[in-house]
Amino acid sequence: MTKAHERKKQPELVRRALLDCAANLAVEGGLSAVTIQAVADAANVTKGGLFHHFPSKEKLIEGVFDDLLRALDDEIEALLEDDAVVQGRFTRAYVISALRLIESKAPSPWRALSISMMADANLRKLWSGWLRGRLERHADTDSSPSLEIVRYAADGAWLADLTDVDMALRMDRGVLRETLVEMTMKRDRP
Repeated sequence: MTKAHERKKQPELVRRALLDCAANLAVEGGLSAVTIQAVADAANVTKGGLFHHFPSKEKLIEGVFDDLLRALDDEIEALLEDDAVVQGRFTRAYVISALRLIESKAPSPWRALSISMMADANLRKLWSGWLRGRLERHADTDSSPSLEIVRYAADGAWLADLTDVDMALRMDRGVLRETLVEMTMKRDRP
């Protein structure tokens, strides 16, 4: 009796493919393009295989969002390691990361997921949990009012770019980044 060819199960590779395919679909067509069938087809798995890793579309999207947060965390950690000035270090890394995403012309699933976060309580919870954890971890160095204002400015620039505010009406993002980073170096007055 001959045995049919069996594919070795590699659950981490399948999970990674599903996340990558969902992210690519979000880049190409927004979250409405991220359907169970489209992701399964793109990853070359059955819908049952997808459901093995993600029990719903919502959990798949949360998985993509969580994956992006891990990548952001890695980028921020690298920036923190390269920054010798302790005061305001997290805020500088946050600003640089946020504005780097804005300045990048490469398509990113952040756009679709960030817009969706405004309406999706679960995505907001993931984002706020990540940010809260970072702010708690860096409370000794990044809790001043001026640093909070700088982070809000970076968030505002991100939102303006997500909503396609007229390019003629906005400051050059490189200049904005430099200005915000410079502001993190000033100490609050007592």
